[in-house]
Amino acid sequence: MEEQQAEETAAIIVGGGPSGLATAACLSHLSIPYILLEREDCIASLWKKYTYDRVHLHLRKPYSELPLMPIPKPYSAYLSRAEFTLYLNDYASRFGIKPIFRQAVEAAEYDEVAGKWNVKARYHGVVGNSDEVIKGYSSRFLVVATGESCDAFWPEIEGLQSFDGEVLHSTQYKNGEKFEGKSVLVVGSGNSGMEISLDLANYGAKTSIVVRSPIHILSRTMTHVGLLLLKYLSLNQIDSILIMMSKLVYGDLSTFGIQRPDEGPFLMKDKYGKYPVIDLGTCRKIKNGKIQVLPGVKSIRGKSVIFENGTEYSFDAIVFATGFKRSTKEWLKGDDYLLNDDGLPMPSYPNHWKGKNGLYCSGLARKTIYGAGIDAQKIATDIKALL
Repeated sequence: MEEQQAEETAAIIVGGGPSGLATAACLSHLSIPYILLEREDCIASLWKKYTYDRVHLHLRKPYSELPLMPIPKPYSAYLSRAEFTLYLNDYASRFGIKPIFRQAVEAAEYDEVAGKWNVKARYHGVVGNSDEVIKGYSSRFLVVATGESCDAFWPEIEGLQSFDGEVLHSTQYKNGEKFEGKSVLVVGSGNSGMEISLDLANYGAKTSIVVRSPIHILSRTMTHVGLLLLKYLSLNQIDSILIMMSKLVYGDLSTFGIQRPDEGPFLMKDKYGKYPVIDLGTCRKIKNGKIQVLPGVKSIRGKSVIFENGTEYSFDAIVFATGFKRSTKEWLKGDDYLLNDDGLPMPSYPNHWKGKNGLYCSGLARKTIYGAGIDAQKIATDIKALL
């Protein structure tokens, strides 16, 4: 393993997803030198490599574009995976963003004497090449832009290792074609879990989904109405309207195993970062029996899954749509102010983006892609003022 001499710049950005690209573009716009480190071999790897085929953005174009470059008018109102990745590629080209790929950051520590961040990253060579190089980078400013969706989270379930069928995370799921006629359990009732369940049912799989906690279900139109009303009404007022609309459209889903939370959808998003489920047809499948709703998983024995209510079913495959965790605190040293142990901001919004000693975070406040763009603009402006 070889260690190379440190490369210096004004700012280091860790992460080449939308947040990192937005930060790079804003720094470039203000003529601030930077280095962008990305552990994968491409930008926006989550979108290019780890999302399912049918995925679309849930918010309209104006709420999904990055700073300084609108989404082209011919694109769909709700961008497909292909459209969004094309937009990000064009965005990187327009602002001359050239990440250093295959750079897995292993340590980032602030040197108080030098007044700089020292970053060490391990380079993964091509597949089959065992050579690894540890490279050093140094900068006055460090931006954590690794995203909310960083590392796949797998829950601990008794007996999971004994399961005889196929087990995969939502990041490994592409479409339901190979599951036609098979019995598939989806664990997780967020947007990914609900949409993967719909996709499986559309391909003819015998689909079940675990819904452990109360969830809000809205349509795209309802969500858009809520966003428009943000300029005029309080969150409680907006939530009252959205809950009424949801009840009119979807009715009482408690008979199918789905409860509504006590707090409203926009309030929960603001307080806890918990997104409402945007329904694209899953509810219809649940109501007509094509998708079965089940409670939490208690244990697994062979192909049998035992649920918390005592019921037991056999499955050919399990898809874990259980979200993500962040490994930031494994490599970020000496920060006791900006990010918590889960890699999310400790300061409350809107003061979440700036730490101490030139440390920043972008896109970690659970305020969507648009919010990440606002973070990027604030960070670049602040760095410019300090320089």
